[in-house]
Amino acid sequence: MIRFFNKQKQFEQDVMEQGMQYSSGFYGDSLRRLKKNKMAMFCAGILVLLVLVAIFAPVIAPYDPTYQDYSAVLAEPSMAHPFGTDEYGRDILSRIIYGSRVSLSIGIVAQVVASLVGVTLGAVAGYYGGRIDSVISRIMEIFQAFPDLIFAMAIMTFLGKGVLNLFIALGLLTWVRTARMIRGSVMQLKEKEYIEASRACGASTFWIITKGLVPNCLSTIIVLVTLGIPNAIMYEASLSFLGIGIQPPTPSWGNMISAAQTFISYRPVYSIMPGVAIMITVIAFNIFGDGLRDALDPKLKN
Repeated sequence: MIRFFNKQKQFEQDVMEQGMQYSSGFYGDSLRRLKKNKMAMFCAGILVLLVLVAIFAPVIAPYDPTYQDYSAVLAEPSMAHPFGTDEYGRDILSRIIYGSRVSLSIGIVAQVVASLVGVTLGAVAGYYGGRIDSVISRIMEIFQAFPDLIFAMAIMTFLGKGVLNLFIALGLLTWVRTARMIRGSVMQLKEKEYIEASRACGASTFWIITKGLVPNCLSTIIVLVTLGIPNAIMYEASLSFLGIGIQPPTPSWGNMISAAQTFISYRPVYSIMPGVAIMITVIAFNIFGDGLRDALDPKLKN
């Protein structure tokens, strides 16, 4: 067994030294290119850490995020409270840890909603063309005509406050970009020979779209989701800051920054730390998304 692994390792070294190329498939090649991007892999590690923090928040957080200790109101950072406490004596570190659950879940769910709507409408518009494409394109133009944040505020005002409505608002806010990208990809792919062969064999339209077209857009969808999550997190923080997103006492990075405005002059840590959490999360997602986009680009294969 040891001799076998030694031979395999020697074979791989010989292949690399002699410039021979071997492929493990598109996604295998993409993963190798991604691993070479040290900054993207570092940001991937940060994102994994954030996900673990969100999952194990009850174990990691030193206090209940809603527990109010009026003997320690607006306490300075200390061993007991590393980031201090807020105006109700709640531990800021614990609220930031629990806030990661809100931000990541909203970012991910909002992108799932955006992807379902965007991929469906984009694929239908790109495949059928004609009047169907014109109608869907006009709908996309209407959604894009409004500034993103104002549009999200209007949806939340109409639907009302709540986490479920926030999922819907952010999903409706970001589906247009996905739909446009998928529409363009499908318009190119539907003229390929394998699609013509599928039609000739009697394949249904549903089969062609779901089995022949959408799977070939998977790399585009992955990149769009990865780059869309930080945008959703920023919109959630903005809406919570304005008071129409996540409502207290549920901890959210946005509503923590909003509540800290009054005390920023003499307790700056209160507002700085949630802002730092948002900054780290958004930058990590953006850098990892850029690296993933480069890794999945077929033009960079060689």
